[in-house]
Amino acid sequence: MSEIERREFLVRAAGSAAAFAFVPSVLGATAWPFKAEFRVGVVGVGRQGRAVLGELSKFDNVKIAAMCDTDERRLAAGLRRASGAEGFPTVEAMLQSGSVDAVVVATPTHTHKDVALAVMAAGKHLYCECPLAHTREDCSAITQAARGAKGVIAAGFQGRSNPVYQLARGFYRTDSLRDMLTMRAQYNEKTTWISPAADQDRYKKLNWKLDPEVSLGLAGEFGAQQFDVFHWYTERYPVRVVGRGSNRAYEDGRNVHDTVNLMLEFDDGSVLQYASTLGNSYQGAHEVFYGTHSAIKLAWSHGWMFKESDAPTQGWEVYANRQQFHNDEGITLIAGATQLAEQGKLKEGVGLPHPALYYALENWITCIASGETPACTVAEAARATAVGIAASEAVQSGKAVDIDLAGL
Repeated sequence: MSEIERREFLVRAAGSAAAFAFVPSVLGATAWPFKAEFRVGVVGVGRQGRAVLGELSKFDNVKIAAMCDTDERRLAAGLRRASGAEGFPTVEAMLQSGSVDAVVVATPTHTHKDVALAVMAAGKHLYCECPLAHTREDCSAITQAARGAKGVIAAGFQGRSNPVYQLARGFYRTDSLRDMLTMRAQYNEKTTWISPAADQDRYKKLNWKLDPEVSLGLAGEFGAQQFDVFHWYTERYPVRVVGRGSNRAYEDGRNVHDTVNLMLEFDDGSVLQYASTLGNSYQGAHEVFYGTHSAIKLAWSHGWMFKESDAPTQGWEVYANRQQFHNDEGITLIAGATQLAEQGKLKEGVGLPHPALYYALENWITCIASGETPACTVAEAARATAVGIAASEAVQSGKAVDIDLAGL
């Protein structure tokens, strides 16, 4: 942001709550401008696929028309969630049926490339979950195909379409944060990462995240999603990553670490510290930017700004809701704060009404209708994934890894 743009933002924000304004869809349902029912197919109806089904069902005039999964039990369970949807054993069969206009790919990461290429070759709109793929080569193949694709191609890096994150980025790019000092993030979830299955072949397929041959582990499967937030805010990418991993929670012979720690170094000298574990859920997933005027903490459905005592007060703060965190007071970043403040309902707006996934899918579908570029393009997804791949390599090797984004 130029100095002129910075000043214009501050002028618009002063004395009002304009800085809190969001797109109308945050507060209410979007009216999709499709002349006919828009038909979406979902490939992969495991945990993430079922989440996708749940969010798609919220959209008016969007029909879950078909789904595909190689696991018959999961396919049957998915079909029970979407009345009228047709089930297919293969992606090719679903595409040849002519029953879908667009496809969401929610299969295991290492299978994304083949599915995505088939969808784009069929001329369909594509939403591919993150990370984009499990190798740089697959990322490059998807990126190349997307450049000549007829449909709107989006990737599931959800921060860029998240209304709270969009708002916070506006503050980040003004004097509200001032000089950025350092960055930190974590992903904590108490889970084994194991899906039980009596049959050994099915067990291996369901638990692909524990297979080091195809899984990027915590650093890539979840870290990449959060790394992209820092790329988007800072408009920089890390150049080097150091990582360590160990099995601290589960002694079951697994070869993919349940606890990891990373340090990602940027070319301007700044550092992102990242930690993740499957053995504890405290504070879940969040990202923090530390600046000389304030710190901004983002937690996917919520966001806060913690101001330093010597930071100047701005006009919009009179509308702000505040939350106490031990000795720190955070200004809550609220969707539609202007309208809510006028109605005396500011506290009711704390937290987004939908999960971050909802807004990523909403953005994709809106772009299909409008012809605009999605919030997260495949090119950005490829770069974030490449950082995740390098981070995974650093954890596995215990060595520093240089990050090369050339050709992506």
